[in-house]
Amino acid sequence: MDSIEITILKNLIHNDEYSRKVLPFINKEYFEEFHEKIIFEEICTFIVKYNTLPTKETLTIESEKRTDITEDVFSKIRDCIGLLEDSPNDLQWLLDTTEKWCKDRAIYLALVESIAIADGNNENKNQDAIPSILSDALAVSFDNQVGHDYLEDYEERYESYHRKEDKISFDLDFFNKITKGGLPNKTLNIALAGTGVGKSLFMCHVASSVLLQGKNVLYITLEMAEEKIAERIDANLLNIPIQDIINLPQQIFEKKVANLAKKTQGTLIIKEYPTASAHSGHFKSLLSELALKKSFKPDIIFIDYLNICASSRYKANGNVNSYSYIKAIAEELRGLAVEANLPIVSATQTTRSGYGNSDVDLTDTSESFGLPATADLMFALISTEELEGLSQIMVKQLKNRYHDPTLNKRFVVGIDRGKMKLYDCEQSAQDDILDSGQEEEYNDKEDKLSKFAALKF
Repeated sequence: MDSIEITILKNLIHNDEYSRKVLPFINKEYFEEFHEKIIFEEICTFIVKYNTLPTKETLTIESEKRTDITEDVFSKIRDCIGLLEDSPNDLQWLLDTTEKWCKDRAIYLALVESIAIADGNNENKNQDAIPSILSDALAVSFDNQVGHDYLEDYEERYESYHRKEDKISFDLDFFNKITKGGLPNKTLNIALAGTGVGKSLFMCHVASSVLLQGKNVLYITLEMAEEKIAERIDANLLNIPIQDIINLPQQIFEKKVANLAKKTQGTLIIKEYPTASAHSGHFKSLLSELALKKSFKPDIIFIDYLNICASSRYKANGNVNSYSYIKAIAEELRGLAVEANLPIVSATQTTRSGYGNSDVDLTDTSESFGLPATADLMFALISTEELEGLSQIMVKQLKNRYHDPTLNKRFVVGIDRGKMKLYDCEQSAQDDILDSGQEEEYNDKEDKLSKFAALKF
């Protein structure tokens, strides 16, 4: 009786439908025998290059060309290829059996890797990576979704266009415009700014506004103490300059907080971690602990800020470049957003100070250009002496999966640094902004009906 590995290999070269369905999910490392790995590798290479299944003869010839195998290995390859005769099996049985084999092998390999990490035999990964490795292995499965049929599934598609999506809205008009009403769940949203420009101020303001909407907010800080973040939110919500809070009598302070509590059904939790010590695994544990001890489930998470998070995959002092490290952090945070079904808002540092620069681009992303590749929304906060004099800060869209980023590409919002607040500016403040994209949006709205009326099918 053939082993499962032989059954898989023979069907990969004789069953086109089976090959198309399973190849994306099979990892070469799942095969235990080295000669089987080589055969699988040659099958994949041939299919990619020629878009057809290889024959036994082809596999033998291509394997013989290899310079990385010994005569003994080639002999095993040739003998194994000889066993790959066409013997039709039930397709569904094949798929189910192959899926179980892939999952079993993935779990086994994950356990082996985890033990090596636990024993200190992995230079690049620490013990915090183990839960993620095991989770990925347990998640191995074949995707049975064959795709969206463009012409037949139009009703479902049209309904999706008009389905109201759960979003966390802003109290700032232009941010609602560029996001089409707010931040959707399962997304990572990044503010890019230089030191002192307003990353934390932005997040504290948005966190405050979301709390007033009656939502639950989790604010994770890795830069400032919990009390300092709370002080900024006090300034915003109590409408008091931050420097004056210390002089506020306790009775008045308590009354203001009590009145605030009456205005919202939401809860705001602020959690501090030491800089560069916490990663997505710690945040997942925190969510579980909050749910268990306080019956608290956030509607949105703020992480202040991304660059000083740790990665669950890599050691901070390991042989990993900054590009891979920061990109890994971003991917892990977006994975957390998907798993927790909520939006995450964070920030990143520019390569320059950013303060006084009139323009910022994606190339100014500190440490990793992989970050904007992962984010759903990324925008720059820009401050200059002129803008500061007007109590304004400019926002420039850098990446936007929710809307056309050329519409309202640049805009300004008012800023009150004393009260840690942002506010909408008059339209006149937007009129002189170069490359704003606002005129295009206006014209688009004006011409929409006439454009649709002109369409002919």
